[in-house]
Amino acid sequence: MRIVICEDSVLLREGLVRLLEDAGHEVVAALGDTTGLDDAVTTLDPDLVILDVRLPPTRTDEGIRAAVALRVARPALPLLVLSQYVEERYATELISGAGGGLGYLLKDRVADVTEFVVTLSEIGAGGTVFDPEVVAQLLGRRARDARMQRLTDREATVLALIAEGKSNQAIAQTLFISEGSVEKHITSVFQKLELEQDDSGNRRVQAALAHIAHSPQSGGLS
Repeated sequence: MRIVICEDSVLLREGLVRLLEDAGHEVVAALGDTTGLDDAVTTLDPDLVILDVRLPPTRTDEGIRAAVALRVARPALPLLVLSQYVEERYATELISGAGGGLGYLLKDRVADVTEFVVTLSEIGAGGTVFDPEVVAQLLGRRARDARMQRLTDREATVLALIAEGKSNQAIAQTLFISEGSVEKHITSVFQKLELEQDDSGNRRVQAALAHIAHSPQSGGLS
């Protein structure tokens, strides 16, 4: 893959460049901040972008805001966000946007180089990989397992398909049921997971995160 890196730590940035090149990827740009990121993406047309959440000048949320902007401008572009922290304000917005592959990993949990390279390939191929700690924080550390146990087998199947990003129509076609039945199942899932309707419209995202957190095959690094 052709990869753009946006990471302010020189040691980590150069380490990522070496790691990725050794794995057979091409790092087409390695930036220390978001200045020039849009131009690099437009000019170089990478297959994946890796961004740190906290970048200069304020080192607060420049990176994840840039990721959200890229998600809007180029939805199909796979993104991997790396951070020492979970930036909840923008993380849900990033996850809720439609698009290509997406990953959000905490730096101190990315210790296995081989697994990290595999994760990059999964994201580049359109997969979704979230660190378990990210999922836990975005769900507010509520009792996920207890709520998941309330679901019927059919509701659990519908939830798994939601987590795969399928529309109601696609779910109906997969399960050979009507869209009306799908809507009833989804409403029941929301109720059993205690996901209240709000102005953000992110109940579907929160439900998908609950499934990811509960699934032993979820794409989080441990």
